[in-house]
Amino acid sequence: MTSYTPIELMATVASHQLEDGKIEGVGTGLPMIAGLLAQKTHAPKLIIFFEAGSIAPQVPTLPISVGDSRCAHRAVAATGLAGIMETGQRGMIDYAFLGGAEVDMYGNINSTVIGDHDSPKVRLPGSGGANDFGSLSWRTIIIARHDKAKLPERVSFITTPGYIDGPGAREEAGLPRGTGPYRVITNLALMGFDEETCRMKLISVHPGVTLEQVRENTGFDLIIPDDVATSPSPTESELTVLRGIDPDGIIIGK
Repeated sequence: MTSYTPIELMATVASHQLEDGKIEGVGTGLPMIAGLLAQKTHAPKLIIFFEAGSIAPQVPTLPISVGDSRCAHRAVAATGLAGIMETGQRGMIDYAFLGGAEVDMYGNINSTVIGDHDSPKVRLPGSGGANDFGSLSWRTIIIARHDKAKLPERVSFITTPGYIDGPGAREEAGLPRGTGPYRVITNLALMGFDEETCRMKLISVHPGVTLEQVRENTGFDLIIPDDVATSPSPTESELTVLRGIDPDGIIIGK
């Protein structure tokens, strides 16, 4: 049996969500790995827009951040943060890949504070470009650890809007119709969103994970359909490519 880590599984499941010929906006970390893996396997024409400004580079080795000079290697253009976000405003970014400290049932993301905003238990780094990516990209893919603290019923603070508080709320807030959260990938499962209620919905559990584990580690009433698939394990070829992207284990070795 092929041996792999939970992070390697998350990276391959995340890469499967990306289609060939689409544009992906990414930040630092696992989203970067997922995009590069998709490019080198099933989506060679996937175009990566790095948050700091590089467009469609040919990355030689894994950058340590979106500001790393390797992100601009043989890029079509090297613009800036404003240029990338303006591209999203024009409706040209298909996928945004984001993480956060909290993600709630409507796909709202918190990366600002835990607890009260003015007197928080924890103060976090903030938005960066995450609000713009999640507000303006057509589909937002979220990566998070699966536990009740990370997946509460409601986030402490909405840094990046998901479906806010239900159907129609994004449009009422002035965000483009048809945009919003698309997938949530955790160490336990793959989730999507119910079209009618805009609430998070289970799509598949990862190999060896039970529905009870998913329920116990989710801080809200997750929609669970009658038929739940099992996420595919990484193939040998995917793992070879993935470990070649990050040979030093900067991301996948965590």
